[in-house]
Amino acid sequence: MLDKQSPIPIYIQIEEQLKQQIQQGDFLVGTAIPSERELTEYFGVSRMTVRQSVTNLVNEGLLYREKGRGTFVASPKVEQPLNGLTSFTEDMLARGMTPSNKIIGFEILEPEADVAADLQLADGEKVYFIERIRFADDKTMAIERTYLPVERFPGLHRDLLQGSLYAMIENNQQLKISHATQRMEAGMVKKDDAELLQIDVPAAILMIERISYLDGDVPFELVRSTYRADRYKFTTEIKR
Repeated sequence: MLDKQSPIPIYIQIEEQLKQQIQQGDFLVGTAIPSERELTEYFGVSRMTVRQSVTNLVNEGLLYREKGRGTFVASPKVEQPLNGLTSFTEDMLARGMTPSNKIIGFEILEPEADVAADLQLADGEKVYFIERIRFADDKTMAIERTYLPVERFPGLHRDLLQGSLYAMIENNQQLKISHATQRMEAGMVKKDDAELLQIDVPAAILMIERISYLDGDVPFELVRSTYRADRYKFTTEIKR
Protein backbone atom coordinates (compact mmCIF):
# COMPACT_ATOMS: atom_id res chain seq x y z
CA MET A 1 0.00 0.00 0.00
CA LEU A 2 0.95 3.66 -0.01
CA ASP A 3 3.27 5.25 2.52
CA LYS A 4 2.01 8.78 2.99
CA GLN A 5 4.94 9.59 5.29
CA SER A 6 7.47 8.77 2.56
CA PRO A 7 9.33 11.57 0.74
CA ILE A 8 8.47 9.73 -2.50
CA PRO A 9 5.44 11.45 -4.10
CA ILE A 10 2.19 9.46 -3.94
CA TYR A 11 1.76 9.39 -7.72
CA ILE A 12 5.19 7.78 -8.10
CA GLN A 13 4.34 5.17 -5.46
CA ILE A 14 1.19 4.32 -7.42
CA GLU A 15 3.21 4.14 -10.63
CA GLU A 16 5.66 1.72 -9.07
CA GLN A 17 2.91 -0.49 -7.67
CA LEU A 18 1.12 -0.67 -11.02
CA LYS A 19 4.42 -1.30 -12.79
CA GLN A 20 5.21 -4.14 -10.39
CA GLN A 21 1.79 -5.70 -10.99
CA ILE A 22 2.35 -5.56 -14.74
CA GLN A 23 5.83 -7.08 -14.47
CA GLN A 24 4.68 -9.96 -12.28
CA GLY A 25 1.76 -10.75 -14.57
CA ASP A 26 -1.17 -9.54 -12.47
CA PHE A 27 -2.24 -7.56 -15.55
CA LEU A 28 -1.56 -9.35 -18.84
CA VAL A 29 -0.70 -7.77 -22.19
CA GLY A 30 -3.85 -6.56 -23.91
CA THR A 31 -6.01 -6.61 -20.77
CA ALA A 32 -7.52 -3.55 -19.12
CA ILE A 33 -6.29 -2.21 -15.81
CA PRO A 34 -8.86 -0.97 -13.27
CA SER A 35 -10.60 2.29 -14.17
CA GLU A 36 -9.55 5.64 -12.71
CA ARG A 37 -12.54 5.52 -10.37
CA GLU A 38 -11.61 2.03 -9.14
CA LEU A 39 -7.96 3.01 -8.63
CA THR A 40 -9.02 6.17 -6.82
CA GLU A 41 -11.12 4.13 -4.40
CA TYR A 42 -8.45 1.44 -3.99
CA PHE A 43 -5.58 3.81 -3.20
CA GLY A 44 -7.69 6.40 -1.37
CA VAL A 45 -6.33 9.32 -3.39
CA SER A 46 -7.69 11.93 -5.76
CA ARG A 47 -8.58 11.11 -9.34
CA MET A 48 -6.01 13.66 -10.52
CA THR A 49 -3.23 11.76 -8.70
CA VAL A 50 -4.28 8.46 -10.28
CA ARG A 51 -4.50 10.08 -13.70
CA GLN A 52 -0.95 11.44 -13.38
CA SER A 53 0.37 7.98 -12.46
CA VAL A 54 -1.43 6.26 -15.33
CA THR A 55 -0.43 8.97 -17.83
CA ASN A 56 3.22 8.53 -16.90
CA LEU A 57 2.94 4.77 -17.51
CA VAL A 58 1.29 5.47 -20.87
CA ASN A 59 4.17 7.79 -21.77
CA GLU A 60 6.63 5.06 -20.77
CA GLY A 61 4.89 2.67 -23.15
CA LEU A 62 3.72 0.25 -20.46
CA LEU A 63 0.07 1.16 -20.97
CA TYR A 64 -2.05 2.51 -23.81
CA ARG A 65 -5.47 4.14 -23.92
CA GLU A 66 -8.38 3.41 -26.22
CA LYS A 67 -11.12 6.00 -26.39
CA GLY A 68 -14.34 4.78 -24.82
CA ARG A 69 -12.81 1.46 -23.74
CA GLY A 70 -10.19 2.10 -21.09
CA THR A 71 -6.48 1.70 -20.44
CA PHE A 72 -4.67 -1.50 -21.40
CA VAL A 73 -1.33 -3.20 -20.82
CA ALA A 74 0.94 -2.66 -23.82
CA SER A 75 3.20 -5.18 -25.51
CA PRO A 76 6.91 -4.74 -24.75
CA LYS A 77 8.58 -2.09 -26.90
CA VAL A 78 10.46 -3.16 -30.02
CA GLU A 79 14.14 -2.55 -29.30
CA GLN A 80 16.39 -1.68 -32.24
CA PRO A 81 20.18 -1.50 -31.87
CA LEU A 82 21.77 1.51 -33.56
CA ASN A 83 25.01 -0.27 -34.41
CA GLY A 84 23.76 -2.07 -37.53
CA LEU A 85 22.30 -1.05 -40.89
CA THR A 86 19.08 -2.93 -41.63
CA SER A 87 15.76 -2.05 -43.17
CA PHE A 88 12.55 -2.05 -41.13
CA THR A 89 11.43 -5.25 -42.87
CA GLU A 90 14.71 -7.04 -42.19
CA ASP A 91 14.69 -5.93 -38.56
CA MET A 92 11.13 -7.11 -37.86
CA LEU A 93 11.68 -10.46 -39.58
CA ALA A 94 14.80 -11.03 -37.47
CA ARG A 95 12.62 -10.60 -34.38
CA GLY A 96 10.07 -13.14 -35.53
CA MET A 97 7.50 -10.42 -36.19
CA THR A 98 5.48 -9.98 -39.37
CA PRO A 99 6.27 -6.67 -41.10
CA SER A 100 3.90 -4.96 -43.49
CA ASN A 101 3.38 -1.50 -44.88
CA LYS A 102 0.78 0.72 -46.46
CA ILE A 103 1.99 3.01 -49.24
CA ILE A 104 0.17 6.31 -48.88
CA GLY A 105 2.33 8.34 -51.26
CA PHE A 106 4.44 7.64 -54.34
CA GLU A 107 5.45 10.36 -56.79
CA ILE A 108 8.32 11.84 -58.75
CA LEU A 109 9.15 15.40 -57.81
CA GLU A 110 11.84 18.05 -57.77
CA PRO A 111 13.48 17.90 -54.34
CA GLU A 112 13.92 20.72 -51.87
CA ALA A 113 17.44 22.13 -51.68
CA ASP A 114 18.35 20.26 -48.48
CA VAL A 115 17.23 16.91 -49.93
CA ALA A 116 19.19 17.54 -53.14
CA ALA A 117 22.28 18.42 -51.11
CA ASP A 118 22.04 15.30 -48.92
CA LEU A 119 21.72 13.09 -52.00
CA GLN A 120 24.39 15.05 -53.92
CA LEU A 121 22.06 15.67 -56.85
CA ALA A 122 22.78 17.91 -59.82
CA ASP A 123 20.43 20.75 -60.72
CA GLY A 124 17.26 19.43 -62.29
CA GLU A 125 17.59 15.87 -60.99
CA LYS A 126 14.36 14.46 -59.61
CA VAL A 127 13.59 12.05 -56.79
CA TYR A 128 10.99 9.45 -55.95
CA PHE A 129 9.09 10.47 -52.84
CA ILE A 130 7.69 7.45 -51.03
CA GLU A 131 5.49 7.69 -47.95
CA ARG A 132 4.70 4.50 -46.05
CA ILE A 133 3.08 3.51 -42.78
CA ARG A 134 5.02 0.65 -41.19
CA PHE A 135 3.42 -2.17 -39.21
CA ALA A 136 4.71 -5.05 -37.08
CA ASP A 137 2.23 -7.83 -36.34
CA ASP A 138 -0.46 -5.47 -37.68
CA LYS A 139 0.38 -2.74 -35.15
CA THR A 140 1.32 0.73 -36.38
CA MET A 141 4.97 1.43 -35.65
CA ALA A 142 6.23 4.26 -37.84
CA ILE A 143 5.82 6.57 -40.80
CA GLU A 144 8.66 6.55 -43.33
CA ARG A 145 9.19 9.31 -45.88
CA THR A 146 11.87 8.26 -48.34
CA TYR A 147 13.66 10.10 -51.15
CA LEU A 148 15.47 8.11 -53.87
CA PRO A 149 17.25 9.59 -56.93
CA VAL A 150 15.30 8.73 -60.10
CA GLU A 151 18.48 8.46 -62.19
CA ARG A 152 19.88 5.75 -59.91
CA PHE A 153 16.67 3.70 -59.89
CA PRO A 154 14.94 4.16 -63.26
CA GLY A 155 11.62 2.40 -63.62
CA LEU A 156 10.94 2.05 -59.91
CA HIS A 157 7.24 1.46 -59.19
CA ARG A 158 4.97 0.88 -56.20
CA ASP A 159 4.84 -2.90 -56.51
CA LEU A 160 8.56 -3.15 -55.72
CA LEU A 161 8.07 -1.39 -52.38
CA GLN A 162 5.95 -3.97 -50.56
CA GLY A 163 8.96 -5.69 -49.01
CA SER A 164 12.45 -4.63 -48.00
CA LEU A 165 13.76 -1.68 -50.01
CA TYR A 166 17.33 -2.68 -49.16
CA ALA A 167 16.77 -6.25 -50.39
CA MET A 168 15.29 -4.90 -53.61
CA ILE A 169 18.28 -2.63 -54.17
CA GLU A 170 20.88 -5.32 -53.47
CA ASN A 171 19.10 -8.25 -55.16
CA ASN A 172 17.21 -6.66 -58.04
CA GLN A 173 19.52 -3.75 -58.73
CA GLN A 174 22.75 -5.66 -57.97
CA LEU A 175 24.08 -2.78 -55.88
CA LYS A 176 26.00 -2.98 -52.61
CA ILE A 177 24.83 -0.92 -49.64
CA SER A 178 27.80 0.25 -47.63
CA HIS A 179 26.92 2.46 -44.66
CA ALA A 180 24.69 5.24 -43.39
CA THR A 181 24.73 8.33 -41.23
CA GLN A 182 21.74 9.16 -39.10
CA ARG A 183 20.42 11.70 -36.64
CA MET A 184 17.84 11.00 -33.96
CA GLU A 185 15.75 13.25 -31.77
CA ALA A 186 12.64 13.11 -29.63
CA GLY A 187 9.62 15.30 -30.22
CA MET A 188 5.85 15.62 -30.05
CA VAL A 189 3.67 14.23 -32.80
CA LYS A 190 1.94 16.52 -35.30
CA LYS A 191 -1.81 16.16 -35.73
CA ASP A 192 -1.65 14.64 -39.24
CA ASP A 193 0.99 12.12 -38.21
CA ALA A 194 -0.97 11.23 -35.08
CA GLU A 195 -3.89 10.14 -37.26
CA LEU A 196 -1.61 7.98 -39.41
CA LEU A 197 0.04 6.43 -36.34
CA GLN A 198 -3.32 5.98 -34.59
CA ILE A 199 -2.31 7.84 -31.45
CA ASP A 200 -3.84 10.73 -29.55
CA VAL A 201 -2.35 14.23 -29.36
CA PRO A 202 -0.22 15.03 -27.43
CA ALA A 203 2.12 12.05 -27.72
CA ALA A 204 5.87 11.56 -27.81
CA ILE A 205 7.63 10.35 -30.95
CA LEU A 206 11.14 9.40 -32.02
CA MET A 207 12.43 10.93 -35.25
CA ILE A 208 15.28 9.49 -37.30
CA GLU A 209 16.84 10.99 -40.42
CA ARG A 210 19.12 8.59 -42.27
CA ILE A 211 21.29 9.02 -45.37
CA SER A 212 22.38 5.66 -46.78
CA TYR A 213 25.30 5.09 -49.13
CA LEU A 214 26.36 2.58 -51.76
CA ASP A 215 29.93 1.39 -52.18
CA GLY A 216 32.06 4.32 -53.31
CA ASP A 217 30.39 6.67 -50.81
CA VAL A 218 27.47 7.33 -53.16
CA PRO A 219 24.30 8.48 -51.35
CA PHE A 220 21.21 6.68 -52.62
CA GLU A 221 18.54 7.23 -49.96
CA LEU A 222 17.31 9.88 -47.57
CA VAL A 223 14.65 8.62 -45.19
CA ARG A 224 12.86 10.55 -42.46
CA SER A 225 11.07 8.25 -40.05
CA THR A 226 8.63 9.01 -37.25
CA TYR A 227 8.31 6.21 -34.67
CA ARG A 228 5.74 5.69 -31.95
CA ALA A 229 7.69 6.20 -28.73
CA ASP A 230 5.28 3.92 -26.86
CA ARG A 231 6.18 0.98 -29.11
CA TYR A 232 9.78 1.56 -30.12
CA LYS A 233 13.11 2.28 -28.49
CA PHE A 234 16.68 2.48 -29.75
CA THR A 235 19.75 1.11 -28.02
CA THR A 236 23.46 1.32 -28.70
CA GLU A 237 26.57 -0.32 -27.30
CA ILE A 238 29.33 2.05 -26.23
CA LYS A 239 32.83 0.77 -25.65
CA ARG A 240 35.63 2.51 -23.87
